[in-house]
This record gives sequence, structure tokens and C-alpha cells, in this order.
Amino acid sequence: MTASRAPGRRRFLVACAGVAGLTVSLAACAWTFPFIPNHYTFSRGDVQKAVGRKFPYEKTVAQVVDVSLVNPVVGLQPDRNRIAVQLDAHFASPLLIQPVNGRFTVSGQLAYDAASRSVLLKSPAVDSLTLDGDAQAYTQQIGAAAGVLATQLLTDYPVYTFKPEQLQFAGVSYEPGTITVLANGVRVAIVEK
Repeated sequence: MTASRAPGRRRFLVACAGVAGLTVSLAACAWTFPFIPNHYTFSRGDVQKAVGRKFPYEKTVAQVVDVSLVNPVVGLQPDRNRIAVQLDAHFASPLLIQPVNGRFTVSGQLAYDAASRSVLLKSPAVDSLTLDGDAQAYTQQIGAAAGVLATQLLTDYPVYTFKPEQLQFAGVSYEPGTITVLANGVRVAIVEK
């Protein structure tokens, strides 16, 4: 009986060795070639760095109001599928009794631009404006100036740019699809062209 079991064991051991060899070979291939996921997620920190490059910013609006914007803080709004940027602002004008300081928040949608391989901020709008001190009487005028600036400054602003190798694999081209704002980052679906 032991003689008939020996060839069965050998075949079993040879089969196990073959499966183990195949597994090692497949693992080596997976390590050698980059893996193309079905999505790519970049963090709030990545967006913060991109937006931070634009500031500090100074501009005269309508030849009457000098605006200085500093300290951008990026926030993610998954419930609205938008990103927000809060800015500290300083407004000065001969029409104001004294310069005004405040904060305003601009939010916008995200869209992919194939020509630049970038995720861009689209349709920015002022969500909120808070002025310090007794400047509340100027809220409407300053809000209008902030809206003009937000539109000029942040429309089509790139918050993330893909490297060419992130969108190529084994001769196949990929492109970003649906963009979803999450609580901790922005998720971009990757689909075959």
C-alpha cells in the first residue's frame, strides 16, 4: 500500500510546487508593471498646496477698491460636491471711512480639462462674507468686489495636474471621469479612452 501512495504524493508535491511557482511569477509581474486603479484620490493637502501658490494676492477692483487676500484655507464639501477656499481679506478705498478687514469663503465645482490634464475649479461663487468691526454697512459693496475677484482669480484654476504616466498603462490611454469630493480628499474615476 505504501508503494501506491508514493506516486500520488509525488504528483501532489509537483502540483503544489507548480502552483507556488506560478504564484511567484504572477506576483513578480504585478510588481514589475504599474497598477492602474479605477480611481485616483488626491488629498485636501494636495489641493491646499495648489491653492496656496496663488496667494498672497493683491488687486484693484473697479479702479476703486484695493483688495489684499492672504491665508487661504481649503475645505471639502462632500454634501455639495464642491471645494471651498476661505480667505482673509483687507479692503481699502477712498469710498470707505477706514480700511476693512474680513474673511470670505468661495466655493466651486471641479471639472477635468484634457488639454492640460488638470482638475480645474469651475464656477466659483462667494458663499459667505464676514467683516470686522463696524464695517457691516459695506457688506453689499465688498461682497460684490469679492465676487468679481473670486471669479477672476479662481475660475479654471488647476487644483491637481496628472502626470502623463498616471494615465498610461501598457500602451492604453486612460482619462479621468467622474469627480467626487470626499471628506478627506477628491476621488477621480479613471476610465479607458
